[in-house]
This record gives sequence, C-alpha cells and structure tokens, in this order.
Amino acid sequence: MDYKIIDFHTHPFMTRDTNICKHSEYAAMSAENTKRDLQKLGVVKICGSVIENTVYKDVTFERIRALNDEALALRDLYGDFYVPGFHVHPAFVKQSIAEIERAQKLGVKIIGELVPYMHAWEREYSCKEFSEILEAAAHYKMIVNIHSGGEDAMDEMVKRHKDVLFVAAHPGEAAAFSRHLKRMEMSENYRLDLSGTGLFRHGMLRHGIDEFGAERFLFGSDYPTCNPAMFVGGVALDFLITEEEKQKILYQNACDLLGL
Repeated sequence: MDYKIIDFHTHPFMTRDTNICKHSEYAAMSAENTKRDLQKLGVVKICGSVIENTVYKDVTFERIRALNDEALALRDLYGDFYVPGFHVHPAFVKQSIAEIERAQKLGVKIIGELVPYMHAWEREYSCKEFSEILEAAAHYKMIVNIHSGGEDAMDEMVKRHKDVLFVAAHPGEAAAFSRHLKRMEMSENYRLDLSGTGLFRHGMLRHGIDEFGAERFLFGSDYPTCNPAMFVGGVALDFLITEEEKQKILYQNACDLLGL
C-alpha cells in the first residue's frame, strides 16, 4: 500500500493520564512514538482532541481548558503533523465561546472530538446551551467533530444548525449508520469519520458512497483506543472501493475541509 493518509480522528497524549489506550503497557506507547508509529502506516497528519483517561463524575471548565492547553503543547511537539481539536461544554457557554475565540486566534480549526459521556454532559446535543456554542462555531467557521449518540438529539441538532460543518464520529452498526445517512440528507455539511465500530461490516462503506459519494467520508482510527492498522486496511484493502474513492477518503477530503 502506498497512500498518504490524514487520520481525522485521534486522541494524542503527553502523559499516562491522557493516554486512553487500555493496553498501553503492551504497545510501547509514548508521545514521541505516536508520530513514528502512525507514519509507518502512511499517516502524514493527525487531527483530534486530548482526552483524560477517566470518566468525569463532575467537571470544571479549568479541567476542559487544560485538555486544550495540552493539545496546543502537542502541536508544538509535532508541528504540522498534528491539527488540534478543542473541547467545549454546554454547562459553560461563555467559557466555551471564549475558547472558540481563542482557538480561532491560534489557528485551531476543529472542535472535538467531543465526548459527552466522558465529560459529564447533562445536556443533550439539541439543548439551547449547546446551540449557542454551535452558533459561535459557525461564525468562526470551525469544524465540529462529535461523538455519535443520543440519536434524536443529534437529528435535531443537525436540522437546526445546517450551517455548521459536522464530522460525526463512528459509523456504528446498521441502524446507527442508517441514521448517519439520513442526517446527510438533512444537511450537505454533515460528514462521517470511519473510526470505531462499523467499518468492518462488509459493504457498509460501499453503501454510503453509493448514496452520497466518497466526499462525505473521512478516514479516522480513534487511535490510541483502536488499532490504526485495522482501519487503514479497512479502506486501503477494500476491493469494493475504487482507487479514486480511497484517495478521497484517506487524504483528499480532509485536505479540502482543512484548507490544505
């Protein structure tokens, strides 16, 4: 295989506290090794947020902002290899909008991946507080990478914010994937990254491409939670997908979104 790959869905880390791999002791993982190991697979750039290796029972915005600060530190370490994603939180609307403004000034183009179940969200994606944050995201032309879940709330969010460029995470099983495709009908600004469950279901990606075109899908691995080699093979070795479609999903679509 000889592909250039942009992994749109990763969670890089600097410390053990932000390494969310459950088997890290067996994978010789470190912040320095991340770049080396992914480059071996053809990955030339990664995107994504930093996530602490715990499920919050409660949350302060200082804790959220600290994750964003670590993402900026990782950008300093990795240079152009890493495109950071910032966190926001509907319990802290003013602070979240201030973080979006900070992101814009620092050249950060992505919000997320946002992971509500890890960060003690009590409000759904369709709540008025998150809607206010999304209005700011649209104003600053931020890409919003969002964890899939709360299907009805996600539907309402997409209907209400068709000007927001959403990249949903994880295709899921057949029923969840069908909901993603329905959201693509709702908004031309809805994309799906291929991380997590779903991609290994034979014919799923061919189905989505036939319905909406290869342009609506981006490569993502959810590294270090998931084995990135499996996801590279799931696209690059899929004999149902043309070479042109593979190039778009693995690299070009992310380039277009990021303005590269």
